[in-house]
Amino acid sequence: MSGDPIPKLAVLIDADNARHATISLLLAEVAKYGTAHVKRAYGDWTSSNMNGWKNELLIQSIQPIQQFAYTTGKNSTDSAMIIDAMDLLYTNRFDGFCIVSSDSDYTRLAARIRESGMTVYGFGEHKTPKPFVSACDKFIYNENLVNLEELVPHADNGVAHKHNPPVQKPLDSEHLKNQLRTTVETASDDDGWARLCTVGQLLTTQYPDFDPRTYRYSKLSDLIIASSLFEVARRPHRQGLPSEFWVRDKRRREKKS
Repeated sequence: MSGDPIPKLAVLIDADNARHATISLLLAEVAKYGTAHVKRAYGDWTSSNMNGWKNELLIQSIQPIQQFAYTTGKNSTDSAMIIDAMDLLYTNRFDGFCIVSSDSDYTRLAARIRESGMTVYGFGEHKTPKPFVSACDKFIYNENLVNLEELVPHADNGVAHKHNPPVQKPLDSEHLKNQLRTTVETASDDDGWARLCTVGQLLTTQYPDFDPRTYRYSKLSDLIIASSLFEVARRPHRQGLPSEFWVRDKRRREKKS
C-alpha cells in the first residue's frame, strides 16, 4: 500500500441547486478521492423546498449554513458558499475541494482554487454548463452515481440499474471514438501500444467529465474492450507488480500489415 497521506477535502454543497436524494452516493464517491474533513450545505433552510434535506444532514453529519434570500429572484447562496470556500482555502489545511452544484456561477471559484495548486472535484447534473465542468480537475455527473445494491448482472460488465436507469450516451458515438483514439495515440509508444492507466489519466486531464459510467461501463477497461476499436493485451509489470492492461488502436495493426 502507498504511504502517501490521504487527501483532506472540503465538501461544499449548494443545497438550493443539488438533490438530497443522491447525497449519500455522492459522499461515497468523494471517499474515493480523500477524506471529507469539512461538509457544509448552503441554502435557505426556512424554505419548504429544503424539507427533504433534514434527515440527510443528520445522517451524513453535514453542517447546514443558513443563507436568506435578500432579493427575490437572486440566489445569495452562491456568494456565501464562495466566501466560505476562500476562507477555507487560505487556511492551507486542505488538499482539495468538492463543489456540488450544476450552476456555472462557481466556474471562477473552481479556477481560483486550482490556481492555488489544489484539486477541484465538481459534482452536478448533465445540464451543468461546460465552463464549470472544464474549470474542475475532475467532474462527476450525479446521474452516474450508482448504489451497488441497485446493480443487476450485465453480460458485458456494464452498469445496469434496476430502477429508473439514467439517460446514457451511445457507445458508438463519434465523440467517444475520437476521445479514445486521440488519447490512446497520445499515450502510445512507437508501436502504438499505451498503458491503460496512462490513458485513463490523460482522459481525465483532457476531459474532466469523462466517465465510463456515462456509457454504462463501470471500468475504463470494460469500455475499451466493448468499443471494439482497440487491441487489448496484459503484460507483466516491470517492477514485479500485477500485470497491467495495454491497448493499441486496431488501425495501427492494419497499417503495419
